[in-house]
This record gives sequence, C-alpha cells and structure tokens, in this order.
Amino acid sequence: MRSDKVQWSKTIIILVLENLGMRRATKIEENDLDTEISKTKLKEQMEDLQDLGLELVNLSKGQLDKFDIPESLREAIKFTKTINSNRALKRHNQYIGKLMRSVDAEYIKERLSFVRGDSALETKVLHDCEKWRDKLLESDNTLSVFIEKYPNCDITELRQLIRVVRKELELNQNKSYRKLFQFIRVTIEAKSINIIEKDE
Repeated sequence: MRSDKVQWSKTIIILVLENLGMRRATKIEENDLDTEISKTKLKEQMEDLQDLGLELVNLSKGQLDKFDIPESLREAIKFTKTINSNRALKRHNQYIGKLMRSVDAEYIKERLSFVRGDSALETKVLHDCEKWRDKLLESDNTLSVFIEKYPNCDITELRQLIRVVRKELELNQNKSYRKLFQFIRVTIEAKSINIIEKDE
C-alpha cells in the first residue's frame, strides 16, 4: 500500500515537472517570437529611413539646400551622384540609411512634401505669389505692404525687377516676368519655412 502511494507521488511530481517544462518552453517560444517581430520591425524601420534618404538624393541642389540636415548626410547625398558601380552604390545607400537614423524623419517628410509642391502650404504659396506679382506691378503702394510683410527680402532687387517687368510689358515682352515671380516665391517660401521650424 505504501509502495503504491510512493509510486503515485512520483507520478504526480513527474507530471508537475513536465507541465512546468512545457510552460517554460512555451514562454521561451513566445520570447523568441517577440524578438523576431522586434527584429523584423527594426529592419523595416531601417529600410524606410534608407528609402527616405534616397528621396533626398533625387532632389536638386537648390531643393536640398532647404533642408536642415547634418553636413555628413549632405555630403554623402552629394557623393552618391558620383558613384558608377552598382555594388558600391548599394553599400553607399546603406550608409545613407545609417546616417538617416540621426535625423527627424517626420521633419524630412514634411519638408519633402513642401519642396515637391504636393502640400496645401505649397499650393497656397503659389497662389500668393501670383497675387503679389500682379499687385506689385499694378501699384507702387503694394511695394511698401510687401516689404512690411517680408522685411528680409532684397528691397533693391525687388524695385529693379518691378521697373524692368513694367517696361517689358509695355513692349509686349516677358523676359523678367518669371524672375519677379521667382523672387516673390523664394521670399514667401523662406518665411513659410521659418514658420514651420518655429512650430516644430
């Protein structure tokens, strides 16, 4: 009888130990799964940063100058265009992705939208440029209003452009018409970008 009790106790102990082992194994598997998910997510984030960096590579120098990014990243982007080997380019792109870890991805995305012209802010800027251009050509009084709103603009250059465009319009020419628009656009964009940076 006593032998049966001992055997029964051993059986219970074995079952308990097996159960504990199964739980531990399950926990280890869950931890491994979490680790795998974390690695996958990290890899995706790194690839997204690299893709974002490559979007900067496709910008013109003038567009890239509008981004506040580390000088090391800026130089790496410029160097990309000198690489001819596909293998070297792949390694360099990975290097750009690594450098992108030190920048604010959301800032880059917002600025890309602005530079490309697919944001509501950019559309507003273009409309404002057209309005200012027409008003500046129509009335001298508008010049003082523009200067008051955008005090950092080059006033001398703006006055000269207005005079030249007015004369050209009288002669049915428009050589400097676009220059005036570009001057106004650069001025307005500069202030708009400063507003974004202050908000950030």
